[in-house]
Amino acid sequence: MPTKHIAVIRLSAMGDVAISVPVLTAFREQYPDVKLTIVTRPTFAPMFSHIADCEIFTPELKTKHKGFFGLFRLYKELKKRKIDAVADIHNVLRTNILRLFFTFSGVPFEQINKGRKEKKALTRAKNKIFKPLKPLYKRYADVFEKLGFPISLEKTYFTPKPQLIDNVKNTLSQTKNIGIAPFASHLGKEYPFENFKDVIIGLSNKYVDRKIFIFGGGNHQKQTVEKISHLPNVENMIGRISFEEELQLIANLDIMVSMDSGNAHLAAMYGVPTLTIWGVTHPYAGFYPYRQPENNALLADRTQFSLIPTSIYGNKYPKGYERAIKTIKTDEIIEKIDEIITKNDKK
Repeated sequence: MPTKHIAVIRLSAMGDVAISVPVLTAFREQYPDVKLTIVTRPTFAPMFSHIADCEIFTPELKTKHKGFFGLFRLYKELKKRKIDAVADIHNVLRTNILRLFFTFSGVPFEQINKGRKEKKALTRAKNKIFKPLKPLYKRYADVFEKLGFPISLEKTYFTPKPQLIDNVKNTLSQTKNIGIAPFASHLGKEYPFENFKDVIIGLSNKYVDRKIFIFGGGNHQKQTVEKISHLPNVENMIGRISFEEELQLIANLDIMVSMDSGNAHLAAMYGVPTLTIWGVTHPYAGFYPYRQPENNALLADRTQFSLIPTSIYGNKYPKGYERAIKTIKTDEIIEKIDEIITKNDKK
C-alpha cells in the first residue's frame, strides 16, 4: 500500500526547525498527494503555514506526553491519524522511544543521521579533520529518501512572505529595514554587546532613513538593548510582538545580521540576505543559513584560535576562546553590512 500520510518529528530548536522548512516546502511541491503531520512545538507552527495539506500536532511533553507512558500515549494518538510512515529529523531519546513503538507495529520509521563521528573529528583538539560536513537541510532530505521519497533540492525553496497585519505593516519603514539579532545561546558564539552597540550606533548614523530592528528574547536581553533604544531609527522588538508577527517582520527585512543562531535561519528561509558572525563555531559543521552566499559570513581568526570549531553549538571551548569572536572588528561588520546592502540595492 503506498504511503499517503507521513509524520515529521522535529521538536526543537528554533533554528533547526527553520532549516527544515525549505525541505518540507520542496517535499510538498514534489509529492502533492502525500499528507504531512508535523510533530513540533506550538510556537513553531507559523513557520509551516504556507505548506498545503499539512497538519501541526503539538505534543504536551511536560504533562500528557511526559515519560515512557506519555510517549506511548503520543504514539497511539499519532496512530489514530493513520500515519503510514515517520520521518524523525530530530533523533533524540524521546524519538528513539517512539521508534520502538512504531517499528513494533510495522510502521516505517527513519531517523536523521546526525554525523556525530564527523562532527567529533571536526571539533576535537587533536587530529582535527577540518573539512565541510553535509549541510543539515540535506541530512533532513536523506530521511525522506530512506522512506522512498527522494527530494530534489537543486531549485531554491524559499518560504513565501506571510501576509502582513497592520501592526507589522505600520512598524516597517517605507525605505529599507535592517534586522539585528545580537545574542546567542552560548558565550562562545556571542559578540559582546558593548562592542555590538558600536555597530548599531554606526548603522543608525549611516542609515538615518532606514529602520533598525533588534531581535532577541527574555527580559535580560530586552533590558540590555534598552541602552540604545534612544536612537531615533532603532527599535527594540524584544517582547513587543508575537512570534508570528516577528516572522512577518523578518520576512520583509532587507538584511538580517545575526550570530550563529536561530534568527539567521528564520531570515534565510525567506531568502532575506543574512550576515552571520561566528565565534567558536564554524560553517563547516553544516549549520550555515540556507542558500546564503559563502562570503556572507564573518569568522573568528583561526590563525590565533586554531582549535575553532571547538564545538557544534558553541557550548564547549578552551579557556580564552570566548574572546575569539572579538577578532572580528566592529568596522569590519559595518563594512560587510554596507557591502551586502549596496549589492542588493543595485538589483
